Amino acid sequence: MKKFVIANWKCNKGNEEAQRWFEAFTKRYRPVEGLTIIVAPSFICLQSLSHTLKTLGLENVSLAAQDISPFPKGSYTGAVAADMVKDFVEYVILGHSERRLYFHETEDDVAGKMNEAVDVGLIPIICVDQPYGASQLLAVNNSDSKEMIIAYGPVDAMTARIPEPPIKAAATARSLSQISHGRPVVYGGSLEPHNVSDYTQLPELSGLFVGQASLDVDSFLDICEHMAKGMEKK
Repeated sequence: MKKFVIANWKCNKGNEEAQRWFEAFTKRYRPVEGLTIIVAPSFICLQSLSHTLKTLGLENVSLAAQDISPFPKGSYTGAVAADMVKDFVEYVILGHSERRLYFHETEDDVAGKMNEAVDVGLIPIICVDQPYGASQLLAVNNSDSKEMIIAYGPVDAMTARIPEPPIKAAATARSLSQISHGRPVVYGGSLEPHNVSDYTQLPELSGLFVGQASLDVDSFLDICEHMAKGMEKK
């Protein structure tokens, strides 16, 4: 089974910081067969980092946008259309709990963004939480995207900074995968190098979705290495 470790930088790092992060990442990173690393920087970094990745030739490393507009290019002031980022990224994060909370995004908004992403060939990373995971998934379940990834992040784990117990995360991932016709599910919520090992060995999970810990390159690489070791034990 293909595995993923996804870094969501959120509203952090400008171009210079992002470049320094990748310089440090390159010195230590070793590709692992079957493990894809996805980094989601801010919009302002996408073009330069896309060029950097092509220059470095890092194997199994891709970029993701943190969001896109539910509308195509046109008269939508302040929006960033899927078509505008498709040359820089392979993936796009949609429906993150922070987007739903702070920007009041609805299921229809996420479904519209999903359609825009699929139309230009981007792979959606759909974020869901509990107890709304089933309804959040049903809103996008009819998409034509065969490679869609589901990122399960319980809101309580993110706000309280305490990860959900692995056994509960596994049960939820199993349920979400069934609803979404077997699509891969990754877990995110207060993950740090010292607490990820149990999650890397859960057969129900296809990887990890890392927020705060991904800002520090050494912490993120530690998590990637834990994921690689977990794959070896299976």
